[in-house]
Amino acid sequence: MSDMITADLVDLDLSADTKDAAARALAERMVAQGRVTDLEGFLADVAAREAQMPTGLDGGIGIPHCRSEHVTEPTLAFGRSAAGIDFGAADGPADLIFLIAAPAGADDAHLTILSSLARQLMNTAFTDALRSVDDPAAAVALIRGDDTGPDDSVAAPAAASAGAATGTAAREENRAFRIVAVTSCPTGIAHTYMAAESLENAGREAGVEVVVETQGSAGFTRLDPAVIAAADAVILAHDVPVREKDRFAGKPTVDTGVKAAINRPADLITEVRGKAERGEVTAAAAASGGTPVERAGGSGEGYGTKLRTWLMSGVSYMVPFVAAGGLLIALGFAIGGYEINEAPSVMEHFVWTQADSWGALLFQIGGVAFGFLVPVLAGYIAYGMADRPGLVPGFVGGAISLTINAGFLGGLAAGLIAGGVVIAIQKVRIPAALRGIMPVVVIPLISAAVVGFLMFVVIGKPIAEAQKAMTDWLNGLTGTNAVLLGALLGLMMCFDLGGPVNKVAYTFATAGIAVASPSDSAMKIMAAVMAAGMVPPLAMALATTVRGKLFNRTERENGKAAWVLGASFISEGAIPFAAADPLRVIPASMAGGAVTGALSMAFGATLRAPHGGIFVVPLIGNPFLYLVAIAAGVCVTAALVIVLKGLRKPVPGASGTSPGEGTAPAARSKEAVAA
Repeated sequence: MSDMITADLVDLDLSADTKDAAARALAERMVAQGRVTDLEGFLADVAAREAQMPTGLDGGIGIPHCRSEHVTEPTLAFGRSAAGIDFGAADGPADLIFLIAAPAGADDAHLTILSSLARQLMNTAFTDALRSVDDPAAAVALIRGDDTGPDDSVAAPAAASAGAATGTAAREENRAFRIVAVTSCPTGIAHTYMAAESLENAGREAGVEVVVETQGSAGFTRLDPAVIAAADAVILAHDVPVREKDRFAGKPTVDTGVKAAINRPADLITEVRGKAERGEVTAAAAASGGTPVERAGGSGEGYGTKLRTWLMSGVSYMVPFVAAGGLLIALGFAIGGYEINEAPSVMEHFVWTQADSWGALLFQIGGVAFGFLVPVLAGYIAYGMADRPGLVPGFVGGAISLTINAGFLGGLAAGLIAGGVVIAIQKVRIPAALRGIMPVVVIPLISAAVVGFLMFVVIGKPIAEAQKAMTDWLNGLTGTNAVLLGALLGLMMCFDLGGPVNKVAYTFATAGIAVASPSDSAMKIMAAVMAAGMVPPLAMALATTVRGKLFNRTERENGKAAWVLGASFISEGAIPFAAADPLRVIPASMAGGAVTGALSMAFGATLRAPHGGIFVVPLIGNPFLYLVAIAAGVCVTAALVIVLKGLRKPVPGASGTSPGEGTAPAARSKEAVAA
């Protein structure tokens, strides 16, 4: 670790009072050492990682970290805060801050060293020593492991404990209760290894053998199949999918997030031992080693939240098909004219030198992409519920929905039914000899047959009639009703800036144009939704330009990027502002979004493309009035934000020296905004 941290990268008197300011202060040291080439770009990558999950840990530790193309070599900076900084940990602020920067293509050796540091953070002797050290060089020696004083465990790489645990797993049969575990996190640099160390330490205290497979950025070494076979239970602590999960099938399993393993490892061990004593082999473990439905969030989560998770799973996989297919169809119309939908197949007629042929080609490719929308939606809703076994009945049900003209409503129903059928089949106890063919033969066969029967014979026709009724209602919207719908969709698009409510409005709009010849009403709805979604980031960019003194330095920098994000129809560009000041930014954004949505509908603007922002204006009907609608909403939101922020006390450090008040609540409110 000698080349990763130096005394110049240590600040024992870190004066920052927010996590953003702390990251900036430590990152500036990295820039000064030539280890980071673009400060703002690197901080944006750190913020993006923080948005996935707060990096604060119990015990007063903050570990902001990321992989970034702006990092020249793996680097570690350390800061110690006397006042403490909120990194989102349950037990309060962090006083020990480690900023970990890894290049986008970091080599395995350096990542292994970083994993050793992450394990050391679970050692209280190590953290106590860091709190008492009074010289940057001494802190560096401690972190590197150069200082092997009376307590060698402080500096010794914790990887040794993992090796010891692995060795004990293969000893004689009459040893203690045995657990195998997998830990993984989105970045795979810190939480993965801290969770492993925490589980191993708790196992030793409980007299339990725990062997952990860390699936981190440095890759992973698979547990010996013999170790897995000899294990009495399994703990899966992960925030990204566990690789090769079916290795753990048929054992008592606790499936949870990686932070649970860091904060309460003893509870997880107790829970999985209890399952083993009761002979509980979960249906998910028996079939595929755990499913998203088993771990859809945290414990105690209601089915309403789980339902949202399942539906968002389907939507997230569907959106790329929507964007690709919709833009191709829109380009086909732009090149070949509005009669291009009547062109013959390009297999029969294609002239290289004719624009009409190219327009027809793009239109027909887009139509094929659109044909996948409902099956993909249904398939991945089922996948979100029942993992891979849900894909076959989900796709089959989605395809049937298209066949019987049940559309997107049918796809939603088919996906939920398919996931439920698979889960029901998995709960049936079967002989061990048949388990091998269950996911490959039995589950796909039975679930596809059941879902097909229900869609064709039982519920398909009522859903198709409901879909037709909704389509007719949309086509009949005129005047005041259309304007009110536009305002409602605008409110939804700006409520959570890319979250579930935003996605509901977006999916509603894209469902209407996901046909070869969408109705005029459907195209108006799509136009209103995209226009409203552009308002929040553009308004924040305008507000930071007009009244920069109301915003701190970080927000002003974010405002520059928000111009491009807003113009590209990326509503998430306003999240940093909403996270820092939700009570002012979100209501103002909703007001502007409602104005834009209503005006877009009133002006009769139409849009065939489901994405693209300002770059697809040539494809918009009534483009001038459409831009007027966007400008009106942007001005409304920007004005409201300026007025509301002007009513509060001035932001400390607004001149650019400190993020101050504007970002203080970010650690708590950002999760609420993006939930």
